[in-house]
Amino acid sequence: MRYLPKSTAERRDMLAAIGSKSIESLFASIPEQFRLKEPLRLPAAMSEQEIIDYFRARAAENSGGYTSFLGAGIYNHLRSVVTDSLIQRGEFLTSYTPYQAEISQGTLQAIFEFQTLMCELTGMEVANASMWDGSTATTEAVLMAERLTRRHRVVVARSLHPEYRQVLDTYTRNLGLHIHEIGFDASGQLDMPRLEAAIDKETAAVVVQSPNFFGVLEQVPQLAELAHAKGALLVVSITEGVSLGAVRPPAEADIVAMETQSFGLAPSYGGPYAGVIATRDRFVRQMPGRLAGETVDSRGRRGYVLTLATREQHIRREKATSNICTNQALCALAVTIHLCLLGKEGLKEIAAQNLAKARFTLDQLESIPGVRRAFSGPFFNEFAVQFPRSVKMVNHELLRKKIIGPLPLGSSYADLTKRALFCVTETTSRAEIERMAAAVREILSKPV
Repeated sequence: MRYLPKSTAERRDMLAAIGSKSIESLFASIPEQFRLKEPLRLPAAMSEQEIIDYFRARAAENSGGYTSFLGAGIYNHLRSVVTDSLIQRGEFLTSYTPYQAEISQGTLQAIFEFQTLMCELTGMEVANASMWDGSTATTEAVLMAERLTRRHRVVVARSLHPEYRQVLDTYTRNLGLHIHEIGFDASGQLDMPRLEAAIDKETAAVVVQSPNFFGVLEQVPQLAELAHAKGALLVVSITEGVSLGAVRPPAEADIVAMETQSFGLAPSYGGPYAGVIATRDRFVRQMPGRLAGETVDSRGRRGYVLTLATREQHIRREKATSNICTNQALCALAVTIHLCLLGKEGLKEIAAQNLAKARFTLDQLESIPGVRRAFSGPFFNEFAVQFPRSVKMVNHELLRKKIIGPLPLGSSYADLTKRALFCVTETTSRAEIERMAAAVREILSKPV
C-alpha cells in the first residue's frame, strides 16, 4: 500500500464528510454515455522490484555506445558537472517569488547575469529573464512585433524550424494575424526577390532563423534592410546558440528569439529548456516576461530587483502582453553558470570545433558516390545532403551499427525527399565520423 494515497476506510470517511454516498455519485453531472464503464486496458500491477528492473532494462536500451548525428533544434554539447552542483546551492535553488527582493537576491542576481549574457551574445540592448523555450519565444516575438507596429501580417521563412512554425500557426490562428511563408533558393537561404515582393505596408515582421533549419546562415543585414524599408521589424530566431561563438550576432535585427539549450542543458528527451527574447531598449515595454535590474539600497549597497513584469498576465488575462512566458529560472541559471565557466575564449573554441568537424564530415560524405550537398550556402555545424536512396532505409541500416543517422527532411518538406540533415558537435570524434561515413558507403554500395 506504499503508493496508494487513501485506504477504503479513508475514502468512506471522506465521502461521508462531503455528504456523498459513493465515488460514482461525484460524476453524476457527466452524461451516462461518456462515463468509463470498464477498467482501463493497462498492464497488470508490478511489485516495486519489478518496476525497478523494468526501467533499468528500458534505460539499457538507450545506452551502449550509440553515436548520434541528429540536431534540428536540439544539440548534444559538452556539459560541466560543476553546473549541476552550483544550481543546487540554497542561494539559487528556491521556488520563492522574485517579486520580494529581500529574500530573492541570489535568484535576481542570476537572472540579471543571464540577461547580460544574452545581450552580449545577440548584440541586443535588453533581454528578458528567459521564456518557456525557443518555439514559444519566437511566437512571442511575432506577437510583440504586431503590438509595436499595429500591423497584422507576418512574413515567415519556410526555413524556420517546422515545429516553430506549427507553434506560431496554432497560437495565431484565431488572433487575426495572417502568416505568409516564403521559400528558399538553391543556396538554402531565404529567396530574396520573393521576400521583397511579399513585404508590404501591412507587414508587421519578417521572421527568419539563422542558422536556419537546414544549417545555412542567412544574410541578416540584407534582410533587415528589406524589412525596414517597408516599416516592418526583423525577428531572428536562433536554435543553435553555440553558433554565436563563430558567427557575427544578428545586431541588425529588431527582436532576437533564442533557444538556449546548447548552453549546458542536456537534450533530456526534449526538455525542459529555456528560451529568451532580446530586443532594443525602446521596445522594452512591449517585451513579454520579466526583467531584473540592478539598483542600490538606502545604504548604497548594490542589490537586484524585478524591474519589469507583466502583472496583467497574473491578474487580467485579456490585458497581458503574454500568456506563455513562463520563466525557466533553473534552466536559465544553468545556462548562466555554463557560459561563465566557458568564457568568451571557451565558447569560441567549442564553436571552432563544431565548424571544423562539420566540414570534415561533409568532405567524408561527398567522397561517397551518389552523395552530394543539398544546399550551397555557408553553414555552421549542420548541413543537408542528398542521398541516391531513401533516407529512412539508410538510417535503418545505420542503426544496426549503433549509429543514429541524420534527420530525413522529407517528413517536413515534401519536396526534399532523399535529403537528410546531419549535425556534428564537439562531442563527435573523428573516429565516429569516419565510421559513419564508411557505413554509409557500404550501405549505398549494395544493390537495391
